[in-house]
Amino acid sequence: MNIVTVIAVTMFFSCESNLKEVQKMNALNKTPVGVAENFVLKYTDSTKLTAVVSGPVYEDYSNQPFPYREFPKGVHVDFYDEDNQKSTVSANYGIIYLNTKLIDMQGNVILETYDGKRLNAPQLYWDQNNQWIFTEGDYVFTSPDLNMKGVGIDFNKEFTVVSSHENSGSAVVKDDAQTETE
Repeated sequence: MNIVTVIAVTMFFSCESNLKEVQKMNALNKTPVGVAENFVLKYTDSTKLTAVVSGPVYEDYSNQPFPYREFPKGVHVDFYDEDNQKSTVSANYGIIYLNTKLIDMQGNVILETYDGKRLNAPQLYWDQNNQWIFTEGDYVFTSPDLNMKGVGIDFNKEFTVVSSHENSGSAVVKDDAQTETE
């Protein structure tokens, strides 16, 4: 019976050692393909600048089964439209899922458009395929003619189609009718 106990104990420690080796291999598999510090990435379309992405650290995990790129210490993006007008977004953390083309920005997310619109939220998603931006969390939206806050908002990148959920706020209403005086 002592021989059986020795074999069982040996197998237990052997399995524990193998488990540690497997855990080490999994940790190694989470190593990024590339890391950049104080990076600036410029995106162009037909030689026209469309976006500039910058931040303190960029990590490329395109070697993973579900590939992604991560901005663990914050990210800032300048977007340029067809008329070269700049809008910006910044966050404390960002991740781009390469297969789904979904961008998840977290922590003090601030989106500012060239025409004075501003959205603050703790988290914001951008669906690159559909050019759609959304959050299910709290948000504060301000613009020259509208101020509102609520929980949950989604919109196209031009802010021309907006669907807000639970919200409250104030709006400036312009009276286009002219009064004639005699």
